[in-house]
Amino acid sequence: MHQQDEPRVVLSARGLGKDFFGFTAVNNVDLDVHHARIHALIGPNGAGKTTVFNLLTKFLQPTRGKITLLGTDITNTKPDKIARMGMVRSFQISAVFPHLTVLENVRVALQRPNELAIQFWLPLSSLDRLNGRAEVLIDELGLTPYRDTRAADLSYGRKRVLEIATTLALDPEVLLLDEPMAGMGQEDVRMVADIIREVARHRAVLMVEHNLSVVADICHHVTVLQRGEIIAEGDYATVSQDPRVRTAYMGTED
Repeated sequence: MHQQDEPRVVLSARGLGKDFFGFTAVNNVDLDVHHARIHALIGPNGAGKTTVFNLLTKFLQPTRGKITLLGTDITNTKPDKIARMGMVRSFQISAVFPHLTVLENVRVALQRPNELAIQFWLPLSSLDRLNGRAEVLIDELGLTPYRDTRAADLSYGRKRVLEIATTLALDPEVLLLDEPMAGMGQEDVRMVADIIREVARHRAVLMVEHNLSVVADICHHVTVLQRGEIIAEGDYATVSQDPRVRTAYMGTED
């Protein structure tokens, strides 16, 4: 049987490190994120997951190492340019406009890739040409029934879905999700997990997530951090059996 080629690497880090006033927060991290795959970054509290996220998205500058996005070295690139190059981060705290409707939020997000963001003198009706793309995004993420609902009136889970919709408006090749399931009930967790799975059909997704049942269910590859270093990687079944991972989470190998 012919073995399918592995999807291309779209984001990689080599020897990534970050020091804060002599303290090493991240040390020698190598990471490969593949197109059309969901890659989880997990580890106990204080493992360095958020710091790695901040390094990859350039909100922090690495002390050492190299980061490559779509074949281009972005180690010294500023964060605003990263988004235009194809990597977008969705933050842990929802970043939508509460008093705008779902449609209006997505239209605002679409302004930037359609070069309307700086044309502030244009009438509001000029955004009408974005309606078609906005409607498609809203439909793809199951938000059509809430199209004219204010973001403030959505459930917590639907707000997170709307936030994903606004990041997808930039049409990223790589989507970084920071604890997308945080604070959700089980029903919302299942809904958002299904949406992330669908989103990843056409782009890479790298996510920090504490809900290990979600990681086991939807992630193709898992990287486990402890004290800023990688202690295991592979599929969930492999890393969950690693004695170092069990010790990191439970404090014992048993």
